[in-house]
Amino acid sequence: MSFGEFLLVVVLALPALGALAVAAIPRDLPARVAGTVAAALTLVAALALAVDRAGSWTAYAATTPAVRPWHALDLPWVPGLDLRFHLGVDGISWPLVVLTALLTLLCCGYTCWRVPAGGSGRALVALLLVVEVGILGTFLALDLVLFFLFFEIVLLPMYAIIVGWGGDGTDPAAVAARRRAARKFALYTLFGSVLLLVGVYVVVAAAGTADIVALTGGTGLSRGTQLAAFTLLAVAFAVKSPLWPLHSWLPDAHTQAPTVGSVLLAGVLLKMGTYGLIRVAVGVAPEGARWAAPVLGVLAVAAILIGSLVCLAQTELKRLIAYSSVGHMGFVLLGIATLTATGIQAALIGNVAHGIITGLLFFLAGAIKDRTHTGSLRELSGLRETAPRLSGLLAFAAVASLGLPGLAGFWGEAFAVVAAVEVGGALWITLAVLAAFGGALTAAYLLRLLRQVTHGPATPAVAGLKPGLAGAEVAAWAPLVLLALAVGLAPTLVLGVAEAPVTALVEVLR
Repeated sequence: MSFGEFLLVVVLALPALGALAVAAIPRDLPARVAGTVAAALTLVAALALAVDRAGSWTAYAATTPAVRPWHALDLPWVPGLDLRFHLGVDGISWPLVVLTALLTLLCCGYTCWRVPAGGSGRALVALLLVVEVGILGTFLALDLVLFFLFFEIVLLPMYAIIVGWGGDGTDPAAVAARRRAARKFALYTLFGSVLLLVGVYVVVAAAGTADIVALTGGTGLSRGTQLAAFTLLAVAFAVKSPLWPLHSWLPDAHTQAPTVGSVLLAGVLLKMGTYGLIRVAVGVAPEGARWAAPVLGVLAVAAILIGSLVCLAQTELKRLIAYSSVGHMGFVLLGIATLTATGIQAALIGNVAHGIITGLLFFLAGAIKDRTHTGSLRELSGLRETAPRLSGLLAFAAVASLGLPGLAGFWGEAFAVVAAVEVGGALWITLAVLAAFGGALTAAYLLRLLRQVTHGPATPAVAGLKPGLAGAEVAAWAPLVLLALAVGLAPTLVLGVAEAPVTALVEVLR
């Protein structure tokens, strides 16, 4: 077994073994610390996947496979059905793998300091690690059936996190609200899962293989099969992303989830949908992608505008951040819909930037709610006067989210618009203009948020806050602040590793 193959196994095995270790340790705090150590080792292994990748693409030509992983592990899994345990990582998946490992580490570390009301801390950490296994496996799988199984692993533990540790209290109304949100999340996700399973079956039955490497480019699939498969797969991934109009589960799930659940949900779980759209739907059914591109573009811009307008009307902090994800994912979809190298690169860096910035926003929203016991914007004014550090971090995250040049949120949104202009034609130019207007609306609702929360006289809920930050909070938030700056100032951290595989993917779309 090569070093790369070993790392692929380690990246999945460490959080799985960590979850088992957490469950086996009887004392709560040592169990949470053990889970955090497992998450830290997973991040180290994820970063190491980029080692020894030089030259992976030097042999690329039009006749070679469109997916050329840096490292791959391909073992027989179910020989009778020709299914294989096929894992691999390249420049499209690696940034998301690292982001998943980082956010899981920050969430597990955060629980060592504060456990939300509900079940035990060790159970929460174990579930976070199981969620990490599912997300990492989704980004690493190069077999459609394996991809589907990892995609589904996330459902039950995230449902349990929302039900067990979510909500605002233990009274019957609060319990009912979080259970309702969890059920909505589960039902929507199951609906998408059924469509994904049918789409996978259509592809595998027609092509005779589940190997994503062999299938990329539509090999062995007729035009009719590609149209049917893309429709099924695109709707399935739209539910998970979530993309308008299949987004209605998201605000309730975010509002009711505990802070660490919201961070993982927004930071990386949503990216499973947009990653699947690029890797599986577009890659496996390129003719279907070309056929549906105008519709995807229209839906993307609708998501940007509607998400922004809804945010302008929101009065609750976490719901506003949740609805902002609909608009940001709209920019990601717009980039994908252009089917250009610029657009797909914009989608990839938009995914990473959204995970960093929205993860930070939900950490901050959770901290504000823990301190003030309210999420109502009307009751949170004056934060700048009583908690200037917390207020300053919220301002930083908000301006990063609105796409200020020099911060991570700028590149994905700006180049999604540029990609639409590059495609040209009346439709795409119109979509580009409307998306740019949606970017202005994004700035409007985030600046409105800052005006309501940080300025003005301090409300009773805010007046008694202490100005300092806990050490655990600084440790959890500092990496996200630094990454928002680093990706904003040096986008090549993401775009550099993704350039070659994106170019290869675009070649098969022509």
